[in-house]
Amino acid sequence: MSDLLTVSEVAQILRVDDTTVRRWVKQGALEAVVLPHVNARQAYRIKRETLNRVLGSEGLLQ
Repeated sequence: MSDLLTVSEVAQILRVDDTTVRRWVKQGALEAVVLPHVNARQAYRIKRETLNRVLGSEGLLQ
């Protein structure tokens, strides 16, 4: 099973803002798991393997 990363963790790895990661998810550029949420903001988790695939570096971010 793949590790699930938060939007903040992905943003930190990619050195971008959380808002940028959320925008990529909404645009379909980054695949994410949508979690049930209570707040107004949608909650996402990104699989580590998905991030590795997007970066074109399978196994780099272990």
